[in-house]
Amino acid sequence: MYNFDKIIDRQGTSCVKYDLRKEVFGTEDLLPMWVADMDFQSPPAVTEAARRLSEHGVFGYTFRSESSKEAFISWVAKMHNWDVKIEWITSSPGIVAALPIAIRAFTEKGDKVLIQTPVYPPFHSIVKEQKRELLCSPLYQKDGQYYVDWDDFEAKLKSGVKLFILCNSHNPLGRAWSREELKQMGDLCCKYGVKIFSDEIHSDLALFGNKHTVLASVSEEIAQITITGMAPSKTFNIAGMLNSVIVSSSRELLGAFNKELTSLHLDLGNIFGHITMEAAYKGGEDWLSHLIKYLEGNVNYVYDFLNKELPAVKMVKPQSSFLLWLDFRATGYTHDEVSERLIKVAKLGLNDGAQFGTEGIGFRRMNIGAPLSVVREGMERLKSAF
Repeated sequence: MYNFDKIIDRQGTSCVKYDLRKEVFGTEDLLPMWVADMDFQSPPAVTEAARRLSEHGVFGYTFRSESSKEAFISWVAKMHNWDVKIEWITSSPGIVAALPIAIRAFTEKGDKVLIQTPVYPPFHSIVKEQKRELLCSPLYQKDGQYYVDWDDFEAKLKSGVKLFILCNSHNPLGRAWSREELKQMGDLCCKYGVKIFSDEIHSDLALFGNKHTVLASVSEEIAQITITGMAPSKTFNIAGMLNSVIVSSSRELLGAFNKELTSLHLDLGNIFGHITMEAAYKGGEDWLSHLIKYLEGNVNYVYDFLNKELPAVKMVKPQSSFLLWLDFRATGYTHDEVSERLIKVAKLGLNDGAQFGTEGIGFRRMNIGAPLSVVREGMERLKSAF
């Protein structure tokens, strides 16, 4: 029904993943498995909605319709058991764009902002760019999974943190936080008067029977200090539409966010983003169920390949999304030597783990949101270098 094995040539389409290889890696002669978008066509409902809009031929100023908000509300109620009211919703041109807006809305220059590392690089850079003090609470690995260091987490909150940025599910670790873990994080933030921005962009991509829990659904007290960012971009491969959903049941938080949003004139959005978001949430569920199974197959292939063919490279099996966190520390090569071998020998483009924090030294992030044949080629290239 859906052909996830189809190879689609993305070169020459102003595609970051393929067309910026020279700028990022110094060469175009490599297989890119880095940027967090997939090489699959979006669901038919999405492409059909885009086609109809294109044929209409008028692309003027637009806003998010009530029907698109209702589509999101129905989606999260069904997928995540989260009841959202329409007045809780606003928008942003992407979750990355929402981060500086939230930081500006909820903190002042010099305030402390907490993240859990290793984590998505913009969490680091945006905090610093907004002239806030970045605090990191490192996650620790045990028995093939990552966990919160609760003593360190609470100590950092207690030191005067004003905002905690949560990655749920976690990028790059693929960790789908449990309800109990989220409650403990949220309760501690309530205790110390810390507001939360919860990045839940990977929420729809839980794998292997794992379930995503929305932080704001855990308790009303936690919901009142939380603003949640979601989007159809990772789920349905429409990141280029630059469209996300921002939700908070707190009138104070939502009002502050919207004040900053409108002051930057970022509130209208992209007409294709609004139309395709509604189409995805209304007509993409069956496609997504097939995608999840395909991604699970890709994850299992890489996991089995590493165990059999390349045991020096370790992998944390993700509970969510299409990103893998690979550990090269047992290969005998330094971090920089791994980079050189990946580019010059394997001719493989992966994200440098050091960009996710010092805890990422010795690691790389791999994107397996691609046809299995591409993933196989990537693993053979990896084997050739290690």
